[in-house]
Amino acid sequence: MSTLNEFKTDSQANDTVDFEKIEQSEQFNSFIENKKKFVIPYTIFFLIFYFLLPVLTSYTTFLNTPIIGPISWVWIFAFAQFVMTWVLCTIYVRKAAKFDEQADQILKDQIDNGDGGRAS
Repeated sequence: MSTLNEFKTDSQANDTVDFEKIEQSEQFNSFIENKKKFVIPYTIFFLIFYFLLPVLTSYTTFLNTPIIGPISWVWIFAFAQFVMTWVLCTIYVRKAAKFDEQADQILKDQIDNGDGGRAS
C-alpha cells in the first residue's frame, strides 16, 4: 500500500505528497497532540454526562425530587442533555474548522519545503 497521494493547491497543479514524512514531522505531531487535548476531555465529559442520567435514575431517588410543581430534577437533567449536545456540537464544529486549516497548512508547508513532504 502506497503512502503517496495527490494533493493539489492553487500554486501547484500536481504535487505528490509523502504522508509518512508528514506523519514524522514535528509540526504534524504538535497538531495531533493539540487535537487530542481538545477531543479527549470533551469526549470524557460527554460520556459521563450522558450515562449519568440512567445511572442516577436507576440507583438513586435524588432526581425524583420535585423542583417546580410536578417538574422533577430528572426532567431538568434530561433537557440539559439536549442543550449539552448542541453546545458541544457547536464548539466542535468551530474547532474542527480550525483543525482543517491547520492540516491544510501542514500539507502546504511540506510541499513548499521541497523534499520535506514530496516523494522522491
